[in-house]
Amino acid sequence: MYFEIAARNGLQTAIYVRLLGAFARPGLKKSQRIMADIFIVIGTESGNAQMVADCLEDEFAAQGHSVTVNDNAQASDVTNGGRDVVLIVTATTGMGDLPSNIEPFARALEGENADLSSLRYGVVALGDQTYQDTFCGAGKKMDALFEKLGAKRIGERLEIDACTQPLPDEEAVKWAAEWVGLL
Repeated sequence: MYFEIAARNGLQTAIYVRLLGAFARPGLKKSQRIMADIFIVIGTESGNAQMVADCLEDEFAAQGHSVTVNDNAQASDVTNGGRDVVLIVTATTGMGDLPSNIEPFARALEGENADLSSLRYGVVALGDQTYQDTFCGAGKKMDALFEKLGAKRIGERLEIDACTQPLPDEEAVKWAAEWVGLL
């Protein structure tokens, strides 16, 4: 009742949805839950991050969330409003660098000094611990960028090691079960 009254009194729809989203807990019936709009941004070179993102898309959609996966995201995809939650799924390349497909997105956000204070986000970082100094470097960079631009991280960053976890999608699904509960 309070939320319906508040919405009629001029609160922005985004605030209304976020407040209701606080009630999307596992104990509620599906008809009582308000689901999130999750935008998954992919940084990939060899396809592992794409595989993880596709798997998470299926998991989130099965729970009733609206999910969009994009391997060619533009800054405007997250700065023009309408997004509630961004999940960055990125591999690391070179010396802890961003994959070539996500680098323009990161540069544009940083160059614009974009205000992401209305966003919540999460990070799934893929790497190889053989490269200790740069392990999951791309995910760490994206995490730091979103934090710097005012976004609020949901839960902890997931770091997946290719040496110990040959099937990164399985690790991501375990992490996502807890992460989505924090929405």
